[in-house]
Amino acid sequence: MRTVMIQGTGWRVGKSMGVGGRCGAGGVGGVGVLRFKPQNMSNNAAVTEDGGEIGRAQALQALAAGVAPHTDMNPVLLKPETDMGAQVVVQGRRLTSTQAADYRLLRPRLMAAVMESYQRLRARADLVIVEGAGSPAEVNLRRADIANMGFAVAADVPVILAGDIDRGGVIAQIVGTQAILDARDAAMIEGFLVNKFRGDPRLFDDGYALIGARTGWRGFGVVPWFADAGRLPAEDALDLSDNWRGSGVKIACLALSRIANFDDLDPLRQEPGVTVEMVLPGRAIPGDARLVIIPGSKSTRGDLAFLRAQGWDVDLAAHRRRGGHVLGICGGYQILGRTLRDPEGIEGPAGEDAGLGLLAVDTVMTPDKRLTERRVTHCASGLSVSGYEIHIGRTDGPDCARPFAMAGARAEGAVSADGRVTGSYLHGMFTDDAFRAAFLRGLGATASGLAYSEGIEQVLDALAAHLEAHLDVPGLLALAR
Repeated sequence: MRTVMIQGTGWRVGKSMGVGGRCGAGGVGGVGVLRFKPQNMSNNAAVTEDGGEIGRAQALQALAAGVAPHTDMNPVLLKPETDMGAQVVVQGRRLTSTQAADYRLLRPRLMAAVMESYQRLRARADLVIVEGAGSPAEVNLRRADIANMGFAVAADVPVILAGDIDRGGVIAQIVGTQAILDARDAAMIEGFLVNKFRGDPRLFDDGYALIGARTGWRGFGVVPWFADAGRLPAEDALDLSDNWRGSGVKIACLALSRIANFDDLDPLRQEPGVTVEMVLPGRAIPGDARLVIIPGSKSTRGDLAFLRAQGWDVDLAAHRRRGGHVLGICGGYQILGRTLRDPEGIEGPAGEDAGLGLLAVDTVMTPDKRLTERRVTHCASGLSVSGYEIHIGRTDGPDCARPFAMAGARAEGAVSADGRVTGSYLHGMFTDDAFRAAFLRGLGATASGLAYSEGIEQVLDALAAHLEAHLDVPGLLALAR
């Protein structure tokens, strides 16, 4: 078994893309390849086959490898709850919530879990490709690091450093990283690659040679811009700042401050007959929206207050008076109710808040987190729908007598008496093509016949071909140890 690690000169330089091509059995190099990310920070999570949660990007990488997602692929997941603190998920389960200043105190326990998961994953593959987080140049964080050089040194894994030329200054990114690292960490880096080049890569030949001469590192290629990257599920909420304009019905989604599992929107934004508009803070909900989605949240009571601070509660009331529809998913479902109680202070200070009151339901936060894949029957259409639940809290009330769906004999979600407000804990519902088409018809939109999951597979195949065409894959495989 061999291992190689890709670290980046910064955040969003394309590490996930570089690790994410289709490298499964019969893939790159004809070997069985698995991906590993020691630590990720994201509120976009996926449920795993062993009943835990990992970052959504790592679940996509598992799909590319042709295997089921497992908690060992991302043993530490940080889920931001405030600007200063995050929930710490270890091997798929919530360990604690901590402030950023105290995170370093957890390092011994977290590093032990990282190495344990890494060793188990090594036993399953011919090659493990490890993805770093952020940048190794953040040397002020080195003592507590488990994601970059902290892992590479502990596991004795060779590193390739990826730079992002689309941001500009890629020569300084790579050469500067070498300059700031201490000698032991710099010695772990065996080479570099340049990502996201627009235009003719030959125009960067001199810059590429200069990086090699200044660092003494081997170059493994210049990867041109991959245009279809936007068709893959977004990993970071900042990727949602753009709108996706089709030619028909407008769906508005509130950009909550702690938005979570926002890949629910991905299938909708690929429908040509739909415009998906992210309503950013300080902006009003558009008056021509047919549907407003209140998405998942990592801090439901906090985002309820955030929603009100934007005036969106007033906008939602006006939207409903105009005959518009509202869908709340997970935390958004809880926000739609009459009350939100957190007696144990699980998400923050203990207390109770009045919800929006658009659904006659009440939510109590409970310490146990529900992590499960679901197949339900949508009550309105009779269609079978697949998805997953990842939430804390229990929701009950009169509107639950009109469920969104049935999971066997168990009712799921709630619908208002007039049928225009819906709440559900089911994430991923729009990946189901038949359900998505029926749902859009209910809004007066025409579905395109988009085969969403098939399209993701095609993009992963294209990404694999793209990487193989522009990277020195044999050299990467030879480097791994």
